[in-house]
Amino acid sequence: MENSAIIVGLDIGTTKICAIVGKRNEVGKVEILGMGKSESLGVMRGVVANIEKTVNSIKEAVAEAENKSNVVIEEVYVGIAGQHIKSLQHRGMITRSNTNDEISQSDINAIIKDMYKLAMPPGEEIIHVIPQEFIIDNEQGIKEPIGMSGIRLEANCHIITGLVTAANNIHKCVTKAGLKPVDLILEPLASAEAVLTEEEKEAGVVLVDIGGGTTDVAIFQDGIIRHTAVIPFGGNVITEDIKEGCTIIRSQAELLKIKFGSALAKQMKDNEIVSIPGLRGREPKEISVKNLASIIQARMEEIIENVYYEIKNSGFEKRLIAGIVITGGGSQLKHITQLVEYITGMDTRIGYPNEHLGQGYDEVKSPMYATGVGLVLKGMQDIDKSPVKSKGKDAVAVETPKHQGGWFSYIFGKGRELLSDEPDDPKL
Repeated sequence: MENSAIIVGLDIGTTKICAIVGKRNEVGKVEILGMGKSESLGVMRGVVANIEKTVNSIKEAVAEAENKSNVVIEEVYVGIAGQHIKSLQHRGMITRSNTNDEISQSDINAIIKDMYKLAMPPGEEIIHVIPQEFIIDNEQGIKEPIGMSGIRLEANCHIITGLVTAANNIHKCVTKAGLKPVDLILEPLASAEAVLTEEEKEAGVVLVDIGGGTTDVAIFQDGIIRHTAVIPFGGNVITEDIKEGCTIIRSQAELLKIKFGSALAKQMKDNEIVSIPGLRGREPKEISVKNLASIIQARMEEIIENVYYEIKNSGFEKRLIAGIVITGGGSQLKHITQLVEYITGMDTRIGYPNEHLGQGYDEVKSPMYATGVGLVLKGMQDIDKSPVKSKGKDAVAVETPKHQGGWFSYIFGKGRELLSDEPDDPKL
């Protein structure tokens, strides 16, 4: 397995920037070679707010990942999130001239190519076009149309859009850090890849990724992604509430949340008190753990109600047999599954990114690294469809896929050529 492709996922989050280096082992699982993380100082609610600070944080995380993995990192798969991400459903259609020929990948690509031509509001671009199901001559519910015959081919597509400026800023940060971004991947899709099983996607499941600045939602049913949304609240808002409610500084509020925080106030004892050191010789401040949990619960209820609104809005509320899977750093809050089950009435579990991971590097198996692990998995899916070229013993053995068609290549010129010139593009 020495020539196995090494993939690097770069998760540019609101609280941390994380670089994860991985490759596939002999049994097909992902082996994590190294991980680096740094505090994210230039990102607000999933969107880059300060280029220079973000570049420095990326360099710091990548340098640590290089040291731990003994790999020279050159190319990365980058995640995108933020309040600007939206999704919509649209149906495309083509009429085939030759009915004797079987439906091929080029026919599907022709529909997807048309989807990219949809008129978007100014400043927005399409990130992903994901065909959900196909209709051939009014025969509905076809998932694999290749090889079938028919004149009229239609596709129901899930279209995810985002701001061009947000992508440009991420691209700028990554390139200024001396790296080449191979593709831009929506973070909830990456997280879903890391923590959900195929059975859950088939049965119907909601992925809720509670990050620092945003909460990402992805709904799957019948093995197909049905709905995506980004809620502009996350763990940082809870920290701010604790800071205001307990009149303490932010770093103390964050520590309180991590060590003593709970999403259910009634689970905490009335007589439990935490003493916080006073500033510059002032008296220590005593805070009731029950009051702390009340502050956290109020904000968590708001986040979960927003998630529940998205679930109802998707139209799949009654068809989600597998319930809800919570991941991300915010999922580590005590009693969070009970609160989610109480508000939504749906089965809930915490999602750990160990579904596809091999032995070793247990630190990465925490929910807070789900997006980074998912980016590595998404990169491996791309490499499976592309030739791999080794660049030396300690270099990242990744060749940019010829048929990538990802958003970076799309908005920077190459994708449009791919869409028109490459009829057999397996991923757009």
